[in-house]
Amino acid sequence: MLQPLSLPPLSLYIHIPWCVQKCPYCDFNSHAQKGAIPETEYIRHLLKDLDNDLHYVQNRTLHSIFIGGGTPSLFSATAIADLLQQVRKRVPFAEDIEITLEANPGTAEAERFIGYRQAGVTRISMGIQSFEQEKLERLGRIHNVEEALNAIQFAKNSGLNSFNIDLMHGLPNQTVQQALNDLRQGIALAPPHLSWYQLTIEPNTMFYYRPPKLPDDDALWDIFEQGHQLLTAAGYRQYETSAYAKPGYQCKHNLNYWRFGDYLAIGCGAHGKVSFPNGDIVRYAKTKHPKGYMQGNYLHSQSAVGAAERPFEFFMNRFRLLEPVAKQDFVQLTGLDLGVVSTRIAWAKQQNYLVETDRTWQVTEHGKLFLNELLEQFLD
Repeated sequence: MLQPLSLPPLSLYIHIPWCVQKCPYCDFNSHAQKGAIPETEYIRHLLKDLDNDLHYVQNRTLHSIFIGGGTPSLFSATAIADLLQQVRKRVPFAEDIEITLEANPGTAEAERFIGYRQAGVTRISMGIQSFEQEKLERLGRIHNVEEALNAIQFAKNSGLNSFNIDLMHGLPNQTVQQALNDLRQGIALAPPHLSWYQLTIEPNTMFYYRPPKLPDDDALWDIFEQGHQLLTAAGYRQYETSAYAKPGYQCKHNLNYWRFGDYLAIGCGAHGKVSFPNGDIVRYAKTKHPKGYMQGNYLHSQSAVGAAERPFEFFMNRFRLLEPVAKQDFVQLTGLDLGVVSTRIAWAKQQNYLVETDRTWQVTEHGKLFLNELLEQFLD
């Protein structure tokens, strides 16, 4: 029997699907730009899409907004300002709302950073990926090293509350030292937030069909272990599998995802999740292709998250974070009894994957190495 749910914080994800060209490792819903981007028309559809979903708000304010892509920084600051203004008319913003916009480090977009801040953006996230020109070219990135450095300087000088840089390791033919040098350069630039993650080969990407030579498992382990030490020594705290931040600069939007919060989703291929006080939880996805989406066919699919799926869904998110998991959160956000997972928790403790207190569960250092095996226990 499901219990009533406490409504968690509410976020909004906005997807802008266009980019200059598709990177060979990218499996996101992105489409290479052909001609002028239909900014005004797309924003009109985004707002109609949001209007259809307003019943999901349930008297909450927006805790965070994330504008992702594609390359949202292909949109002008004026367009972003108009979009945010119109969203605010429909859903009230929390006083301390975090609004993130993903940006391409190319100089043309970097010069817009002050305009984005004036539009209401509080945080920029830049896909730098590497500070080595040969690696950027291999990854199909359109920016060069100088543009990346300039973009970071723009972000520092723009008056934003925070900014993030994405760096990748385990790149084609990358040595341990090359990966650590990339990270050292990133750390030296002192971003408040640094996402540092390993390149993985995803289906339906160019790299999947023509696989590059990647570092072996021993090299990957050395990169991670030594890189983690560099980040920690520089004052960054790892708070999620691939996210590091200076104290007070964690990404609120991503934290809400991983804490099993609720998020509205508008735009091509965007995914949302909403809870209801009666115990229901719904996930939905929007139409992926801009052509179909801009004909007004916004909703692609919707499904209820049943009681049997909820333990896995909850822990799949919460165990990505390094913070302890409050048992009370499990009860209030899934509507389930603690007894539902007691046998699996006991097994995980026996394997030294978890430790337990009266109020919390915490993944151990050993458990982090076997996270997939731990999560499989919670599959129905």
